[in-house]
Amino acid sequence: MTQPVSHPAFILASSSPRRQALLRLLGIPFAVQGADIDETPFPQEESLAYVSRMAQTKARTLAERFPHAWVLAADTSVILGGEILGKPENSPHATQMLRQLRGKTHQVVTVWALEGRTPNGEVVQHLQTTQNHVLLHPMSDAEIERYVASGDPLDKAGAYAIQNTEFRVVEAYDGCYAGIMGLPLCQVQEKLATCGFAVQRVTHLATTTPCGCRYLSV
Repeated sequence: MTQPVSHPAFILASSSPRRQALLRLLGIPFAVQGADIDETPFPQEESLAYVSRMAQTKARTLAERFPHAWVLAADTSVILGGEILGKPENSPHATQMLRQLRGKTHQVVTVWALEGRTPNGEVVQHLQTTQNHVLLHPMSDAEIERYVASGDPLDKAGAYAIQNTEFRVVEAYDGCYAGIMGLPLCQVQEKLATCGFAVQRVTHLATTTPCGCRYLSV
């Protein structure tokens, strides 16, 4: 369940509905709080360095604000030929992104960061990465226009969602499905369990991916 932030025990530093839905599968009560940081890339900053910096900065910002809470943050970027494709600014921008990506294999990188303190006083500052490859269908201009008109691409990196069941824009992928959505459950649940959390195992599993990640498609 999601709780308001007052004196939270666990904070998800993300307003993403996808990350919230994924984290709920682990059965841990949490509060949602945006980190409100500057997400402008540095000049010549490498794509992986940028995604890592974003996740770590979000976690650190809220950990300093709520020193007695655990903070989980994540950042996801779509990368094509070294270019970071973030969330589109508007519908024309989403259309442009999808035209760039259609029929091409690209990277989807999610970096997540966890900060907190275990019951025995151990300070945890954890950073982990999942790198995946995704191939989009070679969509026609008309198909792209219909998808953009649905509104679904406008709040997503790369202007698409792998989990959209009405517009199935992804032709193939390898790696972690949940990581492509924005939060690799396989990695997160393992780390939280080692930190003393009573993590609920996901039981209704859709598939097993090459990384060994079992996930629920939500």
